Parts: sequence; C-alpha cells; structure tokens
Amino acid sequence: MAASSGSFINNKRSMALWAITLALCLVSTLAELHRINHLVNSDSLKFLVIGDWGRKGLYNQTEVAVQMGKIGEELDPAFIISTGDNFYENGLTGVDDPAFEESFSNIYTAKSLQKLWFNVLGNHDYRGDVEAQLSPVLSMKDQKWLCMRSFIVNTGIAEIFFVDTTPFVDKYFTHPGDDTYDWRGVVPTRKKYQSNLLKDLDSALKDSTSKWKIVVGHHTLRSAGSHGDTKELVKDFLPILKGNDVDLYINGHDHLVQHITSLDSKLQYFTSGGGSKAWRGEYDLSKEGLKFFYDGQGFMTVKITETDADLVFYDVFGKVLYKWSMSKETYTAI
Repeated sequence: MAASSGSFINNKRSMALWAITLALCLVSTLAELHRINHLVNSDSLKFLVIGDWGRKGLYNQTEVAVQMGKIGEELDPAFIISTGDNFYENGLTGVDDPAFEESFSNIYTAKSLQKLWFNVLGNHDYRGDVEAQLSPVLSMKDQKWLCMRSFIVNTGIAEIFFVDTTPFVDKYFTHPGDDTYDWRGVVPTRKKYQSNLLKDLDSALKDSTSKWKIVVGHHTLRSAGSHGDTKELVKDFLPILKGNDVDLYINGHDHLVQHITSLDSKLQYFTSGGGSKAWRGEYDLSKEGLKFFYDGQGFMTVKITETDADLVFYDVFGKVLYKWSMSKETYTAI
C-alpha cells in the first residue's frame, strides 16, 4: 500500500484508490502490521505530533491547532501524527457522527496541516464505534484522515511503527466502571491479538534496515504524569523495543508534553498529549531519567536526516518549550 507525499491531497482519483486499498487491507487480520510507503523526496523527514485533542475546539484545541498551522508553514511537514484519543469522551458513534468534522476537519484547517494524518486509537476512541474511525468512509469525507489499528510507514529515512496499545491494558477489561468499549476484532481472542501484534512488531523491527526506528502508540511506557508507566507495555513492548534498537517511543495518553531518557539503552520516550484539555496538576518530577516535563498544552515537531534528529516542543502560544537533538553517535539536549 503506497501514498506519495506530494500528490495525495490534491488528487481525488488517488484518494479513491487509497480508500479502496485501505478497505481491502482492513478485512485482513486486525493485529497485522500493514505497510505504507510514504517516501519523502528530500534529505530530511519532517512531521508534527499531536495527541489527545478531539474536543470540538474546546479546552484550547483550536488555539493549539492555530499554532500548529503556523509552525507547519515554517516546517513544511510530510505528514502529521496523532497519538490517539482522537474524539472525546467516547469516540465516534458512527461514520456520520458530526464530531468528526467538529473536532477534526473544522479545526485543523491551516494549509500546512492539509497533509496525510496518521492516527492511532486511544482508550477513549475504543469507547465509541472503533470501526467508524477505521472506515475508509472518513477518508472520503476528509482525505487527510487515515486511521488503522497497527501499521508501518516507510519514509526512506525512517520507519515508523504504529501500534494499537489499548487492548493490552487490563483495567479496561477487568474494571471498566461505567464505560463501555468496542472490542470487536479483539475479543474473544484478545491473547491471540496481543501475541500476533507483538510477534509482528518484533519481526518487523528485526527485519528493518532503516537507520531510524520510531514506535508510536497511545499509552505511556515511561511517564511522570498522572497515568505513570503502563505496566503491561513495560512488560510486553519494552523488551522488544530495546532489543531491536528503537530510537524513539512517541505516545499520548498523559495530557502534557515530556521527554524521558532511557538509562540502559538508546531509547528515548516522548509524550505529545497536549492537544486540548490539560493541566491536571498530578506529576512526579523525581521520575528517573526525566529530562523535560510541561504540565500543559502543546505539540511536537520532528526533523530527521540520515544522521541527526531534532525534536521540539511548543506550547499553546507557539513558544518553544524544549529542544532535543540526537544523532547516531551521541544524544544531546539543547
């Protein structure tokens, strides 16, 4: 499955072909890591990362989107990544839910943001109609939308592995409270779903020849925020990431922006979950490896070349909060 970085948004025929291809992919095993080629015709890969955003413009979602558009004009990103919790509080009710336009199409209107959005599902998305978010119907409504459970994007400079983390968190199954979850495709074979995804991720990372390996999921692996470390991911995912020399794990879930460095590998943890409602006031600044923490709204930009990567956090006003530069030789904070 392939998408060009330049012509996709402006070509309705390509959009239709994309929707058909996506529909065919979605009928296969749901835990499978589908591959997408999104090659960049440049010596650098640039993208934005936002998470936990879909609140119909409220809680400063619109203000964050405006700043994303302005920074995007300067950056000229190849695409945008969403780290999940795309629609609050309970996902979408179906493909005709007006929340899709009210929280996405009508908010991210800047010209620089009319690029392909690679979206993963968060726990709040699982409270609604998951199949709606995965449906190619939404891609027909807004051609920048693409959401799959798990998939790989090959850019030529880096490979980005998007993983479906919500089915791994036990409390959504054992203590859901008053919330209901759409587990179609996950249960009654949850263990098999988990096993297949972990096996496919490990195999794909081992087979990857990319100089940069990035994994994106909704839930935290390491966090100083209120959710803290997700113990199931630490157990199941972390050994795979460290064992396969992954450079970055990028997530949302905690409504903030932060950077934690690994003390026993090159893996760096970045949270970009400040797309709307934030400022919970619950955090642990003594967290081991914590390099930067901001309990507020914001987003992240990433620029990667063959040898170097630059990551920047911005706040709701477009102010630079933090910069981090890394290379294949050394990791250096600015």
